[in-house]
Amino acid sequence: MPAVRSRCSSVAASASDAGRRPALGMWAATALVIGHTIAIGIFLTPAELIGALASPGWTLALWLTCGFLVFCGALTFGELASRYPLAGGPYIYLREAWGARLAFLFGWQALLVMDPGVTAALAAGLSEYLVVLWPAAAGSERYMAIGAIWALAGLGMAGVRLSARVLIGLTALKVVAFALLVAAAFTIGTGSWSHFVPLGERRAGAPPLAGALGLGIVSAFFSFGGFWEASRIAGEVRDAPRTMPRALAIGISCVTIVYVAVTAALIYLVPVGAATSASVVARRAGQAILGEAGPSMFAAVVLLSIVSSILALLIMAPRLYVAMSHDGLFPRALASVHPRTNAPARATAVLAALASLFVLMASFQQIVAFFMCTTLVFVALAAVALVIVRRRTPEPPAFQVPGYPATVALFALLTGTVVVLVAVNRPVQAVAGFVIVLLGLPAYRMLEKSPEPMRDA
Repeated sequence: MPAVRSRCSSVAASASDAGRRPALGMWAATALVIGHTIAIGIFLTPAELIGALASPGWTLALWLTCGFLVFCGALTFGELASRYPLAGGPYIYLREAWGARLAFLFGWQALLVMDPGVTAALAAGLSEYLVVLWPAAAGSERYMAIGAIWALAGLGMAGVRLSARVLIGLTALKVVAFALLVAAAFTIGTGSWSHFVPLGERRAGAPPLAGALGLGIVSAFFSFGGFWEASRIAGEVRDAPRTMPRALAIGISCVTIVYVAVTAALIYLVPVGAATSASVVARRAGQAILGEAGPSMFAAVVLLSIVSSILALLIMAPRLYVAMSHDGLFPRALASVHPRTNAPARATAVLAALASLFVLMASFQQIVAFFMCTTLVFVALAAVALVIVRRRTPEPPAFQVPGYPATVALFALLTGTVVVLVAVNRPVQAVAGFVIVLLGLPAYRMLEKSPEPMRDA
């Protein structure tokens, strides 16, 4: 086993060099959770759920159930962040519980698959909605996606404080936009409360409930996906042992409320039987509120949602590479942080370059299928890490998960169920993702033989 640096030294430098005061407060941390989690799924998933479950009651119940289980995950990662208020997030938790090898594999797939895949997928979705507002740009979607990636990466490289302030503003605008959308749907929209009746009965000809629930669980969980990434930047958060648990809990609560409210508004505007696709639901819902201007309004809200999500990821993700560089697991060049802005410019540029390559190589659906299964395995292991570290370090942190260990078990069960469903439905993509992860083992063995010191697992 490699001999790696002492516990916490790997990330202490990236979090608070020379006694530097962390830059982010409660609002910024919460904005990272909300800003990244609510992206394009808010407009895709409700239509999928309404169409598959074919029942207003089942659709809203699934959102609430999944929201509760994800809230359990937010509490779990909240305690982990309270125990390890350092840059790196899940990488730190995997390292402390499962050892350096598994933690390295998480970082390997995060850099090569997960982070650029998510960034590229979001940017690809953004470009598609840009064309709705700017039809003359049709055919240039990939170039617009790459341009958006580098523009937002440049903002992230400008400094933590600046990018966080912009993100807080964008997230506030996003939440207000959704609130106005819901209010408009129920006040000036040409909808009907009859669309909710009967509440629990499924329409005739609906697909089998078991299969619909399986699809719904995957879609709903994907819409909540990424909240755990906020823990990567815990080293930049003031009083992180207390702030991060609150930010995660408040953030997921807000996300759940938004999802349920928007779905209810869409059901009010579009009858269940007409929810044949996301594009149909968005078009009909927009027309029901603002007539012919409705689709453009929806596209503008989607763009706002996606931009804040990409920016949040570009702020959070590079902190993992910095942490691993300090551990000697990534090139030292990625550990470079600007002394004045505290921006990990090189790590951010690497992420933007890989995301741009993803945009050129694959479609949105291919990217999502490629990274999802492997990512969720690591997320489940990171959550279960709390059980292990609690046994090893019984001293109570500033925050402890209520309802432990059931809280951890519920989230792990949800994540494991999604992994199985994804693997069964997309076995080729799932296997390909795991192959890339396993290719990290030779790289890790090379690092073991390297004279560069690493921390003992």
